[in-house]
Amino acid sequence: MATTAEWIAGARPRTLSAAFAPIAIGVGIAFGAGAFNAVRSALALIVALALQIGVNYSNDYSDGIRGTDRVRVGPVRLVGQGLARPLAVRRVAFTFFGIAMVAGTLLVFLTAQWWLFAVGATCVAAAWFYTGGSRPYGYAGLGELFVFIFFGLIPVMGTVYVQTLQLSATSLWAGVGVGALSCSILIANNLRDIPSDTEHGKRTLAVRLGDPDTRKLFYATVAVAFSAPAITAFIATPFTLLAFLALPFAIQPVRLIARGALGPALIPVLKSTGILLFIYGITFGLGLALSHG
Repeated sequence: MATTAEWIAGARPRTLSAAFAPIAIGVGIAFGAGAFNAVRSALALIVALALQIGVNYSNDYSDGIRGTDRVRVGPVRLVGQGLARPLAVRRVAFTFFGIAMVAGTLLVFLTAQWWLFAVGATCVAAAWFYTGGSRPYGYAGLGELFVFIFFGLIPVMGTVYVQTLQLSATSLWAGVGVGALSCSILIANNLRDIPSDTEHGKRTLAVRLGDPDTRKLFYATVAVAFSAPAITAFIATPFTLLAFLALPFAIQPVRLIARGALGPALIPVLKSTGILLFIYGITFGLGLALSHG
């Protein structure tokens, strides 16, 4: 049976910046608009974190029962490494999906925006069918697109909307920036796994593009991420340029990708890109918040 430490590792704590960063940015926009609401912000963060943890356990379960993770380079896999029963891992994934649904339901009732139920249901479905079901979209090379939408556009714009009941070009561009940087984490992960994914028929975007073009895509997502605060500096507030304080944290992952790191050597890229995303979320969100008044 898996230990407590292994269960925690199975949640992949280093990926949680992908849940935190868009909420921090959305909260910054709401604060800048004079509409910050602590309760709604907290509920939005719970939704994001619970979905992130849920999708991590869901991936562990679905990849594990398919045998994709039998030979693992990266973090611990509970099912693939035989550390926990598949049904137990699936149960934990559904528990976190349930937590997200409860927090999301509270947000719907607080805002009286009933159509948000559909958004929430779509988010949970996207989390499960990434690697779950008979035709997972993550196996068809669509993972980056869905990460861009569900870890960029939707959490930023959703966090803003539940507080202001409005959407704006600022929230759209901020969502583009954090969504692109969230994609860079998945790109690095899939770059590392090209050999094993190819062997098991997992046709990720990295498998389809090949190693050289996948590295170029990584550079592109980082570039797009830092174009967003530059654009919002013109359309909203120059304080968003504070996000460039995160740029030095991009040096290590970009350098490792450029040097052709492979396999285990790409694990530091995942860690450093997660740190980059965390700092980016804080600095970009702070810049947006400083526009208030």
